[in-house]
Amino acid sequence: MTAAVPTETPTLVSGTPVVLRAHGYEAAIASVGASLRSLTFEGRDLVVPFDADELRPAYRGTTLAPWPNRVVDGIHRFDGVEHQLPLTEPNRGHALHGLLSWVDWNILEASDDSVTLTATVTAQAGYPWRLVVSTTFRLDADGLTQTVRATNLSDTPAPWGTGPHPYLVAGPASLDEWTLSLPADTVLEVTPDRLAPVALASVEVDGDRFDYREERVLGAVEIDHAYTGLIRDADGRATVTLTDPSGSAVAMTWGEDCAWVQIHTADLPTGPGTPGHRAGLAVEPMTCAPDAFNDDAYDFATGVVSLDPGASHDAGWTISAR
Repeated sequence: MTAAVPTETPTLVSGTPVVLRAHGYEAAIASVGASLRSLTFEGRDLVVPFDADELRPAYRGTTLAPWPNRVVDGIHRFDGVEHQLPLTEPNRGHALHGLLSWVDWNILEASDDSVTLTATVTAQAGYPWRLVVSTTFRLDADGLTQTVRATNLSDTPAPWGTGPHPYLVAGPASLDEWTLSLPADTVLEVTPDRLAPVALASVEVDGDRFDYREERVLGAVEIDHAYTGLIRDADGRATVTLTDPSGSAVAMTWGEDCAWVQIHTADLPTGPGTPGHRAGLAVEPMTCAPDAFNDDAYDFATGVVSLDPGASHDAGWTISAR
């Protein structure tokens, strides 16, 4: 197997760098957070990148585990026991995007077109389970596929969920000019201040904002919401597509292991002129809903996985040029 990691790798803020190349694609992976640092096709950006020696901007490109999205107030109840997680989204008072986003993952093996990294979720206050998580990034003619596997090393069931956090780029025009195709019937309504889940609603509840079953231009809309009720093809796969006025496009595809997808137009509180503001569209396939660890609090199935001792769970997704 051809090594994609230099023999003497410099110490970088984003961790150990790995670069994959195949079929016109180039993907840069950073070991901190098992993050997708950049992805190009024939030189064209498909995600919003960041530099190898740059502190990763928030959660851009990271692997989310053992939960994606938020645990409201950092409090969750599992098997009748209440747990309090550290609040990692202090402005809203939630536990955000799991426990591995700032961990330096170990590289198990690497080649010209793939790399596998692994990290351990250690038992800790708020999450008293031990899990080993591995992820593989692989390039082929269909694009970049990431798969994630978690195995529960504890002697009791553990709550589990995962997802990625890329910001997709359709082409040279601004996000407001891109056309979005999002095959979903249902959106999760949230509180406007803290984005805490409220209830499921048809995308028609505010069609100008949420309904992209028929592709249309995004415009100035602001979205930071989870969708479900995904419309899938005959193989059970859902696809979100972004198209630039120039005709270039990027797509993200996933299977039935992810019943949810978070869409975020990357609106930053500091507004226009801030680096990263509306620079890309976050498309985050998720195995479970926001606040899924509090499944009993909602009148819909959140999709949280109860991972038995010794059991494993797999999920995956693909980003491709169109």
